Amino acid sequence: MKKFTEASTTELKTMLRELKKQYDAFCAQNLELNMARGKPAPSQLDLSAPLLGAMDTYTLEDGTDARNYGILDGIPECRRLLGETLGIAPEQIIIGGNSSLNVMFDTLSFLCMFGTQGEKPWLFHKFAGHPVKFLCPVPGYDRHFKICEELGIEMLPVPLLEDGPDMDVVKELVGSDPYIKGIWCVPLHSNPQGICYSDRVVEELASMKTAAEDFRIFWDNAYGIHHIYEEVPLKNILDECSRVGNPNRAYYFFSTSKISFPGAGIALTASSPDNIKELKKHMSAQTIGHDKLNQLRHVQFFKTPENLKAHMKLLAKQLRPKFDAVLDKLETNLAESGLATWSHPKGGYFVSLDTIPGCAKRTVELAKTAGVIMTGAGATYPYGKDPKDSNIRIAPTYPTLGELEQAMDIFTVCVQIAGIEKLLNDKGE
Repeated sequence: MKKFTEASTTELKTMLRELKKQYDAFCAQNLELNMARGKPAPSQLDLSAPLLGAMDTYTLEDGTDARNYGILDGIPECRRLLGETLGIAPEQIIIGGNSSLNVMFDTLSFLCMFGTQGEKPWLFHKFAGHPVKFLCPVPGYDRHFKICEELGIEMLPVPLLEDGPDMDVVKELVGSDPYIKGIWCVPLHSNPQGICYSDRVVEELASMKTAAEDFRIFWDNAYGIHHIYEEVPLKNILDECSRVGNPNRAYYFFSTSKISFPGAGIALTASSPDNIKELKKHMSAQTIGHDKLNQLRHVQFFKTPENLKAHMKLLAKQLRPKFDAVLDKLETNLAESGLATWSHPKGGYFVSLDTIPGCAKRTVELAKTAGVIMTGAGATYPYGKDPKDSNIRIAPTYPTLGELEQAMDIFTVCVQIAGIEKLLNDKGE
């Protein structure tokens, strides 16, 4: 089959007519298929349903009644369970509420308002006429970008390569600008590409010279145990920062939102002892303690790191056929077209597709009209501005397998229509 990009004008017009017939047939079905966000399917949530049953006891190991006030940093049993799972010392962990997004927002807000480790509050620089900046590996997570927008932090996109951020770009930027205060990182099975950071990248992030003494890595390890095809090791950023003499550089975030229940799971922040002490000081004015009963429920349900990892294998067993379906449809319908490339993640929650430049918005628009809702084009870039208008995030997790296959047939037709329209437009047709 000749690639669309190599076809003549006459051939392209013929293909476009046939594709539009297929598209019109899809539109006539009045479908409602939603792949806009990475939501767990009901069958995934059912695996955690026993967590909602009666609790064995409300008493902690030390005799504390979990139904009452107290324990600002979370119950010891929960910090130990997650610490052993992730390879983090329990004393370096604070268990927050149900959302890692919440604790990331709070942590960044604290830095803006109060500064850290004796440095000026970040808002001081902004009011003095020096906007605080954050590096954003792209494509990336739209909610990270939303936090920065809300707090008035300027975002600087940096390329995300096959093993992590382009460290030559990162090191050049952070080494020369004292108002670059941090970087967002999703180090395993990144959203949306499924990138996994190499040891080299982790080591360079921990050790690189920064013009800002208070430069911070926001290490959102959201998919740290979400392996679908292959378990990928990740070097411990907290240990590495400590080893190279920058112990306060990283904040580590994690949650069970896609492990137990979104909106009813548990989240954590981990960092150096000095940073944890500082965070607890700010938190003490904000809360007496988060939901200890929910923490205890999770401990009673999962019990051990081994059980938690076994639970993740059950989730992976459900997700694998869905990712297979997406990748099979992309391969069958687009591989020979020359109109798109896509990621082949080993875990996580998404597949990332790049159209030829100038086609992502049109593709998503066509899909919506045909009843398939995708993540908005541009969402994977700061300010919603994809400079090439090419990246689209595919979220396979929520639809049933049948719905997903139908949605991908429609989506791939939309990619082809948008691509051919662009090629014809470039030819002046």
